[in-house]
Amino acid sequence: MTRRLRWLGRRLELRSFGLIPEHFNRVEGYRAALAVAMPLGLALATGHAEWGWAVFAAYWTCLCDAPGPDTLRSRLLGVFVAGGTLVAFLGSWLASFFPHADMVIGPLLVFLAVVAAALLPYGGLVGTLLAVVAVVAVGFPHPLPQALGQSFAFLGGATWAYLLINVVWRIDPLAPLRRATEAVTVRLLDMADNLVALGDGAHRDADWHSDHAEHRRAVRLAIERLRSLLARYEGENGASPSVHQALAAAETTFGTLIALDQAYIDRVGLLGERLATAQACRKALLAWHVTLRAGTEERAIARARARVRALRHHLTEPVFVGCALALERALHRLAEPLTASAPDSLPPAGQKGRGDRLPTPMIRQAARQAAGLLAVYAVATLFQLGYPYWAAMAVIVVLQGGLRITWARALERIAGSLLGGLIALMVLQVISAQLPLSLLAVALAAASISLRSVNYTIFVVFLTMLFVFVTDMLHPGAGIASARMLDNVIGSVAALLAVFLFWPDFGTALSLLIREGIEANGRYRDAVLTAEPADSIERARREAGVASVEAEVAFHDLGGLLQRLGNRGADVHTLQDMRNLAGRAAMDWHRLLANQAPGEGERDVEDDRPVRH
Repeated sequence: MTRRLRWLGRRLELRSFGLIPEHFNRVEGYRAALAVAMPLGLALATGHAEWGWAVFAAYWTCLCDAPGPDTLRSRLLGVFVAGGTLVAFLGSWLASFFPHADMVIGPLLVFLAVVAAALLPYGGLVGTLLAVVAVVAVGFPHPLPQALGQSFAFLGGATWAYLLINVVWRIDPLAPLRRATEAVTVRLLDMADNLVALGDGAHRDADWHSDHAEHRRAVRLAIERLRSLLARYEGENGASPSVHQALAAAETTFGTLIALDQAYIDRVGLLGERLATAQACRKALLAWHVTLRAGTEERAIARARARVRALRHHLTEPVFVGCALALERALHRLAEPLTASAPDSLPPAGQKGRGDRLPTPMIRQAARQAAGLLAVYAVATLFQLGYPYWAAMAVIVVLQGGLRITWARALERIAGSLLGGLIALMVLQVISAQLPLSLLAVALAAASISLRSVNYTIFVVFLTMLFVFVTDMLHPGAGIASARMLDNVIGSVAALLAVFLFWPDFGTALSLLIREGIEANGRYRDAVLTAEPADSIERARREAGVASVEAEVAFHDLGGLLQRLGNRGADVHTLQDMRNLAGRAAMDWHRLLANQAPGEGERDVEDDRPVRH
């Protein structure tokens, strides 16, 4: 079942829809359930509906707890608690000044929240959630006393969740790194499994290569997610150096699998040697996976390394000798991690964690969201929507970048809202008592937080049911589930229109992305053939991998579909040329390693830096 989920994840990632089952976190879900249960029980017991703000504040605070070291997490959560309390007060109070004030106050507060959060390191999620608080607050306009009460309810729920996260129920801050590392290993293992499953290699080249390119994309994306996450832990002794070593080992093993992949395509060497090398990779990755699960068991890696070393001395084809040598060195890194911090010299691609200065794209993003909100409020006024803040929330969470991100998020949001709303509607036809609904709400809070990093659509299904049930208990009314579904569709469509109308960002043309991928892989191969220093080759290899993934994903998303109408055949062949170039560069790299390998009887050199000739 898990393997089928990973296969589905590779297919969805190709189309910008993530499915990462390894990121399921039940402990965070249990904690979120407790965070929501206390204010929800208080609101129902006292009969004060305004304490619903404490319920949502507690939930949003749990949602704001992004992976990272304790100091970063507590700082960002503190900003959200304080900022959310202020925004909840200002939004509600200012929206009561004059009719339809929400059309002015909502977009203004959203713009300020997004821009201010952009100045914080890794503050993107905080800005998004503060914007969500703003649009919900203007949906409940109150005079000063009631607005203060609403903000105090928010402060109470958010503070309770903050203390629960940082004091009462602390979770190992390094757990996300372990999960991200495991996600890399299982994708590498899937790739190795498929190479072994080739058997006699009787596959059509084009079909096999096109299908197996999914593995290359899945591994590269998982590696880049781990690299980006690791950047959050800079200076944390607990995170380095073991994760850096795992990242380096993953890059080395990935290059080995790409070389083997291309060897199957080009029918390089003897079939028996190809299969034996692929099996060695698979056993080595199994040993690594077992070690990650066991936590301390390293004998499996030592045994796998010994088997690879023995195999290497029986191989004749230089590509496979180099593959075995690279794999052996990767296992060495895992078995004997450095004892001091070993920062990766290659920063995450497109890293946006530092908030030293405000980038122009972020101002445009905030302006897009404000414009989308204006459109939603106009539609809400025209058609007298009962819960316009739900549509406004959809604009905020869907409009998170250019067309590629927005259309994927919009489809996921619409699908999740429709499914969750239909289920909630059926449940409400059967259950109306507060006790079973409150128990369902607590369970849904746990499920949604546990699955938030697994898949966005699944997350929205549970989130929609949670909001519908809580709203039905605290603010009873007809058609809540239907309104939730309709409002999310309206908000998602408004977000898409905002991308098209305001500073349109359709991404780089598909043909240009493919050409850039070919050029990047060409630079990688040139660096190998000229035996440049290892750091230069590693940088060129990663740049080639990132460029290849961008071209592959763009080929299958909506923008690529629009661009390649009538030109699909040319793009398919050019894309295959790019894959072949990447594979042959990897084979050249491993031939270079084989040529520099120590002779029989000499001590193996563990440094994988090739000597410049």
